[in-house]
Amino acid sequence: MKTEITAEQVSYIIRLAWEDRTSFEEIKERTGMVESQVIDIMRRELKPSSFRCWRKRVSGRVTKHRKLLELRLKS
Repeated sequence: MKTEITAEQVSYIIRLAWEDRTSFEEIKERTGMVESQVIDIMRRELKPSSFRCWRKRVSGRVTKHRKLLELRLKS
């Protein structure tokens, strides 16, 4: 069962997704949306070029994935 989210919630998720220091895990804690759901929202709401820019930006970015950040800080 899919729940509808408001335009305000979508805007909040997009803002969190663009922030470099907000990990996908933190987005899940704050909104209940997992990484794949955030990606779907970004794909649907952004222009194609903006979505590609965002994906390039977050792919492999340590701060967007808490486990990668923790591993980097330990080494």
